[in-house]
Amino acid sequence: MPMKKSVFLLLVGCLLAVGARAQKFALIDMEYILQHIPAYEQAVAQLDADSRQFQSEVEAIALEAKNLYESYQKEADRLTTAQRTERENAIVAKEKQAAELRQQHFGPQGTISRRQQELMKPINDNIYEAVKTISMQRGYALVLDRASDAAIIFATPAIDISDDVLARLGYSN
Repeated sequence: MPMKKSVFLLLVGCLLAVGARAQKFALIDMEYILQHIPAYEQAVAQLDADSRQFQSEVEAIALEAKNLYESYQKEADRLTTAQRTERENAIVAKEKQAAELRQQHFGPQGTISRRQQELMKPINDNIYEAVKTISMQRGYALVLDRASDAAIIFATPAIDISDDVLARLGYSN
């Protein structure tokens, strides 16, 4: 009985090994693909412009808070307790306003994050559909992104379908 079990397990192991060998794999380089898509470059430029605009808005309010603080420092010894409290509250309110604006624009749910999603989703969806179509046509069981997977130490260029994806999207390299 143990001999039959061993033979059965050996047979199952061999079948799994043969089945795994029959799988076809491919790689893409997402960074390479994105560099060749003009819409991606435009989206990055738009995000950079938006980011600079929002950053200058935040910095302007932070500068107002700094100026209020410096003015307060110069005049603090001549102010009454009520005036000091009023000025301190104004400084704190201005700093809070700058922090809230920073969070509104640059936080995880902020304007920049939403804008990035809005601009990049169509590009990523198109790439995904191209990869999916090529994979289905050629029988790939798995397609990995070499740009984001640090575990790939070496892969033969023959399994890289990045140029095929670009061609499918209508771009040449």
